Amino acid sequence: MHIAIYFHGRVPVRGYGGTQRVIVWLGRALMELGHQVTLLAAPGSSLPGATILPVDPPGSPGFDLDARLPPGVDLLHSHEPFASPPRCPHVVTLHGNLHPGRTAPRNTIFLSADHARRCGGIAYVHNGLDPSDYCFQADKADYDLFLGRLHAAKGYRWAIAGARAAQRRLILAGGWRPTLRRGIRYVGEVRGERKTAWLAGARCLWMPAQWEEPFGLTLIEALVSGTPVLGTRRGALPEIVGAEVGALGDSLDSLVKLRPSLDRVDPYACRRHVERSFTHLTMAESYLRMYDHFLATGSLPAGRPAG
Repeated sequence: MHIAIYFHGRVPVRGYGGTQRVIVWLGRALMELGHQVTLLAAPGSSLPGATILPVDPPGSPGFDLDARLPPGVDLLHSHEPFASPPRCPHVVTLHGNLHPGRTAPRNTIFLSADHARRCGGIAYVHNGLDPSDYCFQADKADYDLFLGRLHAAKGYRWAIAGARAAQRRLILAGGWRPTLRRGIRYVGEVRGERKTAWLAGARCLWMPAQWEEPFGLTLIEALVSGTPVLGTRRGALPEIVGAEVGALGDSLDSLVKLRPSLDRVDPYACRRHVERSFTHLTMAESYLRMYDHFLATGSLPAGRPAG
């Protein structure tokens, strides 16, 4: 199959950018599975093995995806909603939450069962990553980790308060520096090898989300590194974090009480959980079943494709 992937920005991303990393992993996996990939993205984009077609920004006079598609494309997979949908067969993955009152087109694929349900959709594919991009470490250092945007919705304040109450040293990695108390170390925004090292060395990842996470890519980044997850039951977290790889609670007090149990989680079980269910190849295989169903019927199947 010849799949065209569209994203309005530059791929890959230099700093933080979960959607861009998912696009790279998806394109890589599709090619590993023997399919042809064309990437339509902002100038300067790259994806080894794929044909790259730079496109103008959405809304610009030269923006016309139909005109840019090469001959023989079977389906266009967009990672950005369209103001004016192209004429070619296409599906759209929604990477964020819809604003109140908005509805998604029927050809929208969501990131989790919870994400689909909340947005009035039926089809979803869990994100996946390439395990080779991460380090696995069974012997952990003496710190817990919070990794993500330092925004109230991400729950970093709960992570700080919880780690302090649990008497754990916390490493805080995010985009801006808050006012911190003793026992909290701020390391700024991390990426590349520095990020994978922090993930691999942590005793646990705190992810006390205060909003409905569509997926939560950091969850599987920690798990593939052998690091268990401590989080809230918000959004997609219960679909990803089971008792064998972490713990979920509904309050700050419950997270503090659960924290000691994570010291007994097997790092190898965390890694196996991702290798079994959340790799880039697993994700691509699910999308391929979505593509086949859509091309055959003009609609998407309910749920996550079995396979």
